[in-house]
Amino acid sequence: MKHKLTSTTQSNLTNKNRFRFKKLMNYLSILCCLFWVTCFSQTKNVLFLGNSYTYYHSLPQLTSDIALSFGDTIFWDSNTPGGYTFNQHSTNTTSLTKISAGNWDHVILQEQSQLPSFPPFQVASDCFPYASLLVDSILSANPCTEPIFFMTWGRENGDQGNCANYPPLCTYDGMQARLRESYIQMSIDNECTVSPVGAAWKYIRDNHPSINLYTADGSHPSIYGSYLAACVHYSTIFRKSPLGSTFNSSLSQTDAHTLQQAAKLVVIDSLDNWRIGANDAVAGFNYTINGSLASFSLNSTNIDSVLWKFGDLSTSNSLNPNHEYLDNGNYLVELIAFLNCTSDTSYQTISISGLSIKEHKPFTLNYTNDCITINFKSSAEKSISVINSIGKLIYFKETNERQLILPKLESQFHILTVWDQNYGRSSLKIIQP
Repeated sequence: MKHKLTSTTQSNLTNKNRFRFKKLMNYLSILCCLFWVTCFSQTKNVLFLGNSYTYYHSLPQLTSDIALSFGDTIFWDSNTPGGYTFNQHSTNTTSLTKISAGNWDHVILQEQSQLPSFPPFQVASDCFPYASLLVDSILSANPCTEPIFFMTWGRENGDQGNCANYPPLCTYDGMQARLRESYIQMSIDNECTVSPVGAAWKYIRDNHPSINLYTADGSHPSIYGSYLAACVHYSTIFRKSPLGSTFNSSLSQTDAHTLQQAAKLVVIDSLDNWRIGANDAVAGFNYTINGSLASFSLNSTNIDSVLWKFGDLSTSNSLNPNHEYLDNGNYLVELIAFLNCTSDTSYQTISISGLSIKEHKPFTLNYTNDCITINFKSSAEKSISVINSIGKLIYFKETNERQLILPKLESQFHILTVWDQNYGRSSLKIIQP
């Protein structure tokens, strides 16, 4: 007996299939989200050293909460006694003990709020030496830690207590300009990064004056000011935009978005201004090809060593190596550039097509314990070169002789290349007996 699907049954099956498809798509969407978060999230250990400008509204925790909203994690610690200076932190047992733990990816350094705005000669004596002491302590504990200077903000109406002695302090703009100059100078002198909270502060004051960044004393941050500082710190630490964070603290979504946008504009759009990434290795290279010989030259910055992978299982640590390929084809060349604790990788695909296919090789090799004898099939003019395993030319000769004895080679693996007037170019790997 044959059975026929009724229209109702067909409809039910169609609905079930749609439901199953929808469940499958939802499941795949969840997997994609988990994959994205797992692969692109970062974890950072951060130490905050400063004073009340840092501990107000628990700025480190605000920064951590913003990071968490993007799937990033900050494990943090702090030492922030009220009014503390770099001078005091440089001898403070708690600060030095926390620094010496050495497990920090970043240490954020915030100077007393007025000191860096004072006249340059005073900042040079009362601030800069202690900034350098702290940086030295941080790098001595762990040379891979990145010190970050926390550029603070000018007081709402300038520093009226010091206005008479130094006119730039009479206004917010004058005080902010001096803070910016001093923190940037500290970053240059110590080859460190700046977290430009003060610059973002000025942007909000200039463009969104209705957002009050201060508490009633005109100095300490309101929750708006601390949230802005947290956005800037997040961008500086992770080199990511805070725009779109779902953590708004107690702010409205509109105000939080405005502060996030300010941090993005000031930090992410101007990384070079704050020396963000200035100490990173950057890999790059150029190359030329002559037949089967590829010559590589670095186009990299901030490097102290390299590793080349030529795509044929050969490698080199030379800065600008030559490499002889034994077969025609496409090769993916990888350059890894290193500087201290950072590295960067660059890839390029090169094409080798200069090798001619010969039915017979124009020479034979005879190995002895101390040398390699090459017997040539013709007395035509020829050139002979030997390159070692790191791409260095160690032997070259032009001759028309029928026999050549190579001197003893220092290592086992080499590439012999012969250019013969009659036979063209031939290359092969040779192994020292």
